[in-house]
Amino acid sequence: MEILVFLTLLVVGLHSAAAVTHSLKYFYTGSSQVPNFPEYVSVGMVDEAQISYCDSNTNRNEPKQDWMSRVTADDPHYWERNTQICVGNQPSFKANIETAKQRFNQTGDVHIVQMMYGCEWDDETDKVVDGYERYGYDGEDFITFDLKTETWIAPKQQAFLTKNKWDNNKAYNEQTKNYYTQICIDWLKKYVNYGKSSLMRTELPSRVSLLQKTPSSPVSCHATGFHPQRATLFWRKDGEELHEDVENGDILPNQDGSFQMSADLKLSSVKPEDWGRYECVFQLSGVKDNIITKLDKAVIRSNEKTDMTIIIAVAVVVVALIVIAVVGFMVYKKKKDGEAKALNNSSDSGSEQSERLNPQP
Repeated sequence: MEILVFLTLLVVGLHSAAAVTHSLKYFYTGSSQVPNFPEYVSVGMVDEAQISYCDSNTNRNEPKQDWMSRVTADDPHYWERNTQICVGNQPSFKANIETAKQRFNQTGDVHIVQMMYGCEWDDETDKVVDGYERYGYDGEDFITFDLKTETWIAPKQQAFLTKNKWDNNKAYNEQTKNYYTQICIDWLKKYVNYGKSSLMRTELPSRVSLLQKTPSSPVSCHATGFHPQRATLFWRKDGEELHEDVENGDILPNQDGSFQMSADLKLSSVKPEDWGRYECVFQLSGVKDNIITKLDKAVIRSNEKTDMTIIIAVAVVVVALIVIAVVGFMVYKKKKDGEAKALNNSSDSGSEQSERLNPQP
């Protein structure tokens, strides 16, 4: 059985320029010999909000947003079907990892096969913004679907066998493109409709702070508590945005569904008498008013204890994100069953989330 694997991509934090672009993403992970971690995990996300979770310990696919319970009104067996798929797909992971180990001439130790796929949709123009399907093994790219050419890209020699086989299956590649440009989008629209009161809310940051570890460290402008994630945070001097001596961080989710981000300004090129010319600007898409914070020593929080609290808080979020990014799984090829669609032919293991295996008409 051939292997299908994912690229270890931490997509949370990707910046989106369009104010009305929505995304549906799934992360699957199959692992071996990872201490205190399930051999199988799946996570679904809409607009960076986690909507579902299942692993090989609980063997139950469950909603992670209150509004996701509405899906059963249209599909009473939705969660039961997802749970069955979660349980039924697990045996493939062990086989896929063994196949990958053979491809890479490896033996035991920790190994991970992953998949990420999803789609993006602009609800103003009603156009498909993007669709993607990516696989990897042990944190490196393995094979990726090119939506435009309907072919597969293999960055590693070990993936050529899979690429050649899938490229020869023109009918399946057409189905794959159809999934990301139509079926996935249809599901995304449904989810956005279910959770629009939550997903489409607009909240400015609850706090924008200037932080600094030591007098010689960069000054970090940190914004937290905003929603949605379509926001920008940057430094400017005399009204002009700075690009040099500035390091922008990723947008990270908070536990309450809001987001946080930071932008660091290096002080090596900032003269003491010029501090008043610098300011941090937070912009939230769809909101006219910006939040401007002047570079002022009097407002910088530099207490080590305070900094460590923030660092620890951010670290916890990052760990959670890594788990989400590692949260994907390898699903083996299944025959068509009702509305279910196979991802690969008989000698390849397939990867699909429940909506893909059981799309609504």
